[in-house]
Amino acid sequence: MNIFVVNSGSSSIKYQLFRWPAEQPVCSGLVERIGQEQATITHKVFDGAGAEAAEQRLTRELPDHEAGLREVVRLLTEGEGRVIQDPTEIAVVGHRVVHGGEAFAATTLITEAVKTEIHRLFALAPLHNPANLLGIEVAERLFAQARQVAVFDTAFHQTLPEHAFRYALPESLYTEQRIRKYGFHGTSHQYVAAQAAAYLNNPDARLITIHLGNGCSMAAVRAGRALDTTMGFGPLAGLVMGTRSGDLDPSVLLHLLGPLGYSAEQVSTLLNKESGMLGLTGFSDMRDVTRALAAGEARAQLAYDLYAYRIRQYIGAYAAVLGGLDAIVFTAGVGENDALVRRLACQDMDFFGLQLDEAQNQRRAPGLRDISSAGARARILVIPTNEELEIARQCAQLLLPA
Repeated sequence: MNIFVVNSGSSSIKYQLFRWPAEQPVCSGLVERIGQEQATITHKVFDGAGAEAAEQRLTRELPDHEAGLREVVRLLTEGEGRVIQDPTEIAVVGHRVVHGGEAFAATTLITEAVKTEIHRLFALAPLHNPANLLGIEVAERLFAQARQVAVFDTAFHQTLPEHAFRYALPESLYTEQRIRKYGFHGTSHQYVAAQAAAYLNNPDARLITIHLGNGCSMAAVRAGRALDTTMGFGPLAGLVMGTRSGDLDPSVLLHLLGPLGYSAEQVSTLLNKESGMLGLTGFSDMRDVTRALAAGEARAQLAYDLYAYRIRQYIGAYAAVLGGLDAIVFTAGVGENDALVRRLACQDMDFFGLQLDEAQNQRRAPGLRDISSAGARARILVIPTNEELEIARQCAQLLLPA
């Protein structure tokens, strides 16, 4: 069964094609700068062992997502990157949808009612859900025979107990406006938590998963169920991120909106696009911050210390939530590649059983890595996330008989 996974962003499309039950993708690609003067497409084809067999890099005028996905279909079916003969060979299209609210606690077949609910949630994820719905509607036209499936980033966190997801606000704001903690990056947290439990040979493992990319979040996971997570009603809460502030005293917002005269839109721009590492250092990409640190810039040192301090705070909090700790898991671009972040985050954590082997921490290698000291009571793992594979798995679990 061919499962085509689509992750539509506001100006991009990520995709992978799986010939299920094989978990190695047949091909993958990224369409960027949709709607701009020159869009770019990177299309990779893999052999049966997962090694890259061919790559194409193209520039095209792609005014919208439909034009982008049509070009992807052409790459799938024509020329040296061809992996299928015809779009009708795609049996399932799996879509990443960022916000499912309380309506969706699991992967679901897409119907008109499902699309209506995704649309209703635009206000809760204005940067993501509109693009996700657009990707669904385009895929429905281009793969008319395929079953369309939605996998929600918020679904994994629907297992949070009420005392973890509720805010101490008037009851009506929850019952009428559904203001509560939802959490994000759920597909990534779910994937790496399952990988860690399998590595530990412990289905009941107490895990703290740490997703560090441009957006950052952590989750407390016990026996495969999320018990808490750092992001909240929206993706601003918790850790310091590339351009987002993370946790902030609400009094700061009142001060910005009151005495300082900011508008709500200006506050949103400040907290979402001008804060985090960008606000602290002038750089949103951790690689640039690392170079500034190497050059001796004091503000880069402060940014690294603050970034790691917030992670350590939540490790302590979530160890308490879990009633102990079997492993922490670093994942995503920064988590998988920045040894300094991992070292600072694990500093002085011996009392939790976390002891870092610095030689292993510095070693770069593919796949799961255990970077703990020998004999450490709790493990420190680095696990590359694979949201597209997790989406394909969930599509197969939904549609194929057990």
